[in-house]
Amino acid sequence: MTRLVLVINCGSSSIKFALRREGDRKPLLSGLAERLGSGRATLEWRTDDKREEKTLDDGEHATAMAALLPLINDHADQPLTAVGHRVVHGGEHFTHAQRIDDDVVEAIEANAALAPLHNPANLTGIRAAMAVFPGIAHVAIFDTAFHQSMPAYAYRYALPEALYQEHGIRRYGFHGTSHQFITRQASELTGRKHGQGAWLSAHLGNGCSSCAVLDGRSMDTSMGLTPLEGLVMGTRSGDVDPNLHAHLGRTLGWDLPRIEKLLNRESGLLGLSGLSNDMRQLEEAAAGGHAGAKLAIEVFCYRLARSLLGLCAALPRLDGLLFTGGIGENSAKVRARTVEHMGAMGLKLDANANSNAARGAAAAIHVESSPAIWVIPTDEERQIADESLALLDH
Repeated sequence: MTRLVLVINCGSSSIKFALRREGDRKPLLSGLAERLGSGRATLEWRTDDKREEKTLDDGEHATAMAALLPLINDHADQPLTAVGHRVVHGGEHFTHAQRIDDDVVEAIEANAALAPLHNPANLTGIRAAMAVFPGIAHVAIFDTAFHQSMPAYAYRYALPEALYQEHGIRRYGFHGTSHQFITRQASELTGRKHGQGAWLSAHLGNGCSSCAVLDGRSMDTSMGLTPLEGLVMGTRSGDVDPNLHAHLGRTLGWDLPRIEKLLNRESGLLGLSGLSNDMRQLEEAAAGGHAGAKLAIEVFCYRLARSLLGLCAALPRLDGLLFTGGIGENSAKVRARTVEHMGAMGLKLDANANSNAARGAAAAIHVESSPAIWVIPTDEERQIADESLALLDH
């Protein structure tokens, strides 16, 4: 009998979930509990044929998790085999999925300083789920684990050795489940075996990162110690001059919390455009002549192209460029403008294929003479489910 896995992605104010049957491409049930901790918390869930929603009385994580129990019972025709949990930061401690026990919980807590907005929320979901679903395996899947294959010359900062040895200050990378999933899909779609291939992967959503993947192993990626490093994102700046903090402190008198708020919440597409962090809205505004929206899109695409070209240094060859995430899958404009900046690599889009790429479906969008360029929908919940079951099989 095929097995069932419940996937939990718990944030500070939301819980995303999916009930998946082993081997199936689509979940039996998926949904989102959002606005947790407020008086407006809701739980929404979907199946193939309908969508439903309910209000959560006190809006706490434990309440939302308890509300999942009858939903799972209604849609599962057999007991759960495992619950797979997304955990953002595993540091150097975790290089693959881990069955959750007291030691794993303690290690996730120890890495909270590296992801203060994420790891504590992930732990809240783990504890709530273990209370509601006792007696089965709970598995942690780490965003950072996929990138633990990076060589030292890719993950080390040019800082004193003691900061790395004693405090773990190095580049870790994120979005690992997404980069792993779509590069594996690319290998299958192009007839390669065992995840082989030399790929550039661009995960583009409100958070964005690029990655160089060789034969299923991450060789380098754009994010670093935290998810702030790298590309322009929805509200995150990406790379800035490291001395910006000191400059803002001296000239404006800003303290570190104010600067962190600027770089994480007020920058990126939102800061450049002065309008929105939503690429769809920016494209509409740019078409109407909004100068800030035009600039935001141009900077976003140029910085992405520059990052992808730089990541070619990590690969012996280039088998293809992959776009995924909400922007990567749905914005033909971003794909086209990014590839325009990458002409030195011989990359060239088929304009019709790019414009007609169907939402939710994989599509090749390159001309015949170009290295491969694909749009591939990501499915992080499926990757988490697959890794959870693979761990239990060993």
